[in-house]
Amino acid sequence: MEFLAGGHAEVRITRADVGKRVSVRRLTGGGAGEPAFTDAVGVLTSWDEGVLSITRRNGECVRIEESSLVAAKVVPARRPAAGPQGSSDPSTAPARRRGPSATVLELQRIAARGWPAAETEPLGEWTLRASGGFTRRANSVLPLGDPGVPLDTALERIGRWYDARGLPAVITVATGRAGTDEELAAALAERGWAAERHTRVRIAALAPLADLDTDATDIPPGAAGAAPARVALSREPDAEWLALYNRTGEGGPAGEAARDALKVLTGGPSVWFATVHDADGRAAAIGRLVVDGRWAGFAAVEVAPAARRRGLATRVMAALAERALTEGASAAYLQVEADNTAALAFYDRLGFTDHHGYHYRRALPGGGRH
Repeated sequence: MEFLAGGHAEVRITRADVGKRVSVRRLTGGGAGEPAFTDAVGVLTSWDEGVLSITRRNGECVRIEESSLVAAKVVPARRPAAGPQGSSDPSTAPARRRGPSATVLELQRIAARGWPAAETEPLGEWTLRASGGFTRRANSVLPLGDPGVPLDTALERIGRWYDARGLPAVITVATGRAGTDEELAAALAERGWAAERHTRVRIAALAPLADLDTDATDIPPGAAGAAPARVALSREPDAEWLALYNRTGEGGPAGEAARDALKVLTGGPSVWFATVHDADGRAAAIGRLVVDGRWAGFAAVEVAPAARRRGLATRVMAALAERALTEGASAAYLQVEADNTAALAFYDRLGFTDHHGYHYRRALPGGGRH
């Protein structure tokens, strides 16, 4: 980090910068084997009684004594990504290869419509979602604005709503980009809500996915070549698709959980399920697509262990992308847990890049509700 101005480190932030993204350096003592200084970058979420609270992109909250600061500055907004030949205008890229742009709020709304909860209830501009425990996304609060009541009152209502359904109180918190929820993350951390399951939201231009060379992509050197595999598309997941997906809800009778799961999976504006069957008719690879205007959302891309290293995941992605193009979509998004290194590497190869992140904040027993 560059903190020097005229050869001297300076603290160039004040309490008026609360809510802005900042970069700070603090003195940490520098004992044996330890650095003398530590750097932190994030949103300055509070500055009270000589203590700064900075929330990082991943939602981690760092508290820093004002007296330990040696340098600090406001981080300027990012410049647009470069287009071809160094151009700063991405609109000059070829239409089929141009990466999409979107606000965090747009993607949050699109993703919520593409993975709709079985039951919802508004709380101001927040939405309480429940689906019998099937996936955290469909069983957590989506906070897209003002809850209409003080935060502690909102948390009380949230706790009671989820208690009545036998589910933990969980809030989805977006981080890492302008317009995200670092301040909410900090407020929940102060109230003892634990951070869990950090996830990356990734985007890409859609057309290049449909253009993938499925005879070469996703087949590692030395692996046996894949015979042409037919990808079947349907509006409903069949028993083989569901068997490979192999996820069930928690909380409630199995029948209810299964119905809630199916309601989530088949919900959305235009949903498609892809399946590659093996010689015995079992699902060797699967995937899910939801098309919503210009956006195509990909999820549930799975390959059976015995069928891996044959390019089947790429074939599924290409077939679903082609379907989405025919429905008028031009941009792709998906969500990957931050510790799933294999999936992240695969989507890197397909051209996906990080847009923002989110994680869940869960109320712990004995705390987090006021």
